[in-house]
Amino acid sequence: MLEGVVLITGIMAAGKSTVAQALAERLPRAAHVRGDVFRRMLVTGRAEYEPGAGPQSEAEAQLRLRYRLSAATADTYARAGFTAVVQDVVLGAHLTTYTELVRTRPLYVVVLAPNPEAVAEREAGRAKTGYGAWTVADLDRGLRADTPRVGLWLDTSEQTAGQTVDAILAGREKARIR
Repeated sequence: MLEGVVLITGIMAAGKSTVAQALAERLPRAAHVRGDVFRRMLVTGRAEYEPGAGPQSEAEAQLRLRYRLSAATADTYARAGFTAVVQDVVLGAHLTTYTELVRTRPLYVVVLAPNPEAVAEREAGRAKTGYGAWTVADLDRGLRADTPRVGLWLDTSEQTAGQTVDAILAGREKARIR
């Protein structure tokens, strides 16, 4: 069984929220930490992270703050005996940084990587839209070209949430990075 902290990442509309909730529901003591909640807590002065945001930008600083808050929250739940299932878009070098923020062991990383066509179809069927200035192709390229190949990478293009949870549980040793 999974314990500690599980980070589920991938691009928008990859199924992170649904899979994280389904995984948490399968575990005996679990919390679902939704990374985007920390972004939405900013009432005024929020800077959306968009293409071209540089490392010194306010958007980058707020993204790093969001990651620190979700990692600290996950650690707090884990210390209290819950498996913390964190779900957020953590791509590129941010993935390495995020895993260094989490102090709890074991730490698992699961990357949901459905093909861009499946993501576009899912995005079209969602009530919420999250892409803004980003395109599916932009984020997919960043995922596949710039994100370190750590943890368990799953092509979930043809999987249900339940099948993805089964794959995570079966591949938990590959998902474990610390």
